[in-house]
Amino acid sequence: MAMDGNEHGRSTTGLRADAGWADAGWADAGANGAAAPAGEDGRAYRQALGRFATGVAVVTCRDATGRPAGLTVNSFTSVSLAPPLVLWCLEKTSPSLAMFTTCGHFAINILDVSQRPLSDVFADPTADRFAGLPVEDGLGRAPLLPGCLAQFECALDTVHDGGDHVILIGAVRRYRQRAGDPLIYFSGGYRDLGGTGAGG
Repeated sequence: MAMDGNEHGRSTTGLRADAGWADAGWADAGANGAAAPAGEDGRAYRQALGRFATGVAVVTCRDATGRPAGLTVNSFTSVSLAPPLVLWCLEKTSPSLAMFTTCGHFAINILDVSQRPLSDVFADPTADRFAGLPVEDGLGRAPLLPGCLAQFECALDTVHDGGDHVILIGAVRRYRQRAGDPLIYFSGGYRDLGGTGAGG
């Protein structure tokens, strides 16, 4: 399952294998970090990135006509506490790119462990993602999904170039949360806090 928007566009400048660890499987990310590893090296690089466990979120917004957009991401993080800023990353080839980079507001919906089916729907480019889903309109009418572990309603602050992705920074205007366990993504699959695969 490939998440729309979750392929990290971070490059590592001058990443080199330490001579003392070369036999342990370290790989060169490319001279001066100029290009992403290709072929077998590219797969290994993505596998290495996948060793960083993350939560799973669905980011949503509406365009000027009220049409909703949403996609599953794991490239979400806090940037600043004062002022409260968060960021997430979106692939430049995403069909939703124009909507998210021009919307006034977006919402980050943090999924709980029971919401794997919701994650799958919003990661499927062929799905009618909002069909039958009872959403609540947040700030800027950004859809708030039901049953989430936490939600952050954000004003779009800045958009930065990030290689093959854009980096969207949001100013958090309000948020809410509840108790529960998160849906976790690790090494290409879902996990729960106990380390087992999350059911769907």
